[in-house]
Amino acid sequence: MSLSNKIVAILGAGRSGRAAAALALREGATVHVYDQAAEISGFASRVILHPATSEAEGASVTSDILIISPGIDTYGPLVKAFAKHTGLLTGETEFAWNYFHGCTIAITGTNGKTTTTEIISHLLNTNGISCVPCGNYGMPLAEVVMMEKPPKVISLEVSSFQLETIHRFKPEVAVWLNFAPDHMDRYPDVESYFRAKFRIFENLDADSTIVIRHGEKLPTCPATVIHFSTETPSASWFSEGHTIFHGEEKVLAIEKDTCLRGLHNAENIMASIAAVRTLYKELDIVTPFKDYVPPPHRCELIRTLDGVEYLNDSKATNLHALESALRSQVRPVILIAGGKDKGLDYTSVLPLLQQKALATVTFGQIAHPLGALFSQVIPTQIVTTLEEAADYAHKTAPRGSCVLLSPGTSSFDQFSGYEHRGNTFRNIINQLK
Repeated sequence: MSLSNKIVAILGAGRSGRAAAALALREGATVHVYDQAAEISGFASRVILHPATSEAEGASVTSDILIISPGIDTYGPLVKAFAKHTGLLTGETEFAWNYFHGCTIAITGTNGKTTTTEIISHLLNTNGISCVPCGNYGMPLAEVVMMEKPPKVISLEVSSFQLETIHRFKPEVAVWLNFAPDHMDRYPDVESYFRAKFRIFENLDADSTIVIRHGEKLPTCPATVIHFSTETPSASWFSEGHTIFHGEEKVLAIEKDTCLRGLHNAENIMASIAAVRTLYKELDIVTPFKDYVPPPHRCELIRTLDGVEYLNDSKATNLHALESALRSQVRPVILIAGGKDKGLDYTSVLPLLQQKALATVTFGQIAHPLGALFSQVIPTQIVTTLEEAADYAHKTAPRGSCVLLSPGTSSFDQFSGYEHRGNTFRNIINQLK
């Protein structure tokens, strides 16, 4: 797609906007960048910058292509104003994908996208096949396209925001991990959020492959479908949480061969292996997991001490993430939960606590109301700090159990963010004796 003598307007001056601008310049376009911030920097001198932009300015802008950053509401008034006089409205991911000539494995889902994106990249690179994790995680795709030597494969995490603006996007492999309500501050209802994510299947054909959790809704299309499951043994890929099976073949012993834990990570592993084997049948699967370290704060195994596993799931800043972490555990749980009081109703987690947990420890601003609720169904200790919570859990956790920090709310009562909270927990656990 030649952009010679074309005018490209980019809405959003963040990293994806800078990457899209650089690629548009390379392809010969005249590039304008608009942002509501008072100042814009970090662009090549040939890029024409428009800080403090407004709807009124947008309505007067004429462009051949309008590229919007994923953080900007596709259906909001600002985009509508800029779209009045453009030939094509698209996003940075779709725009850059048109200039990528390798294979695309695209990953979406409400939870697990980042871990799966990383695992796919690690599996391929360890086997000598160049792959870059990018998109909603890692580098913007436009940066990958601009590399001196682009990879053979991209492991592309795609969010619903990025999928809103696709046109021709057609990955060789589309991975659908799961779906649950999210981003209700952006979408008017759950169905709108679902439709945005479901667009990942829109352009697939008989040469495409779908890797999808068994039981999820499938599109009507001619693509090959591969199922994975932790509930249905007849699925192509199955795990009960300890072993990965492909049919009758035992592919991986999770606790022996990896530092990943939980049924949700078993699903991430199965989806990743199924995706890469679609493109490359003969891959060493076991060796890459020996040195794979997952993204921190996502059911991260910190250590095993006296037969007890300690997991850092500080990224669980909402109720759904807490429920997902609990549901995925295959060991009895001592749950550490709490943090900022966001006014959430945790009643729905009580049946899971009865099923999965031996006890709970609550801390932080929400410690008392959360502890009072949890104590209705399970022994609960209420403390003030994360240090006190970890100390109590350490003293009470029996051999064969796991201590799980999965707060279920944000960290801003006592920490600067979930990373700070998770790093503090890791430091506490590593000092235990």
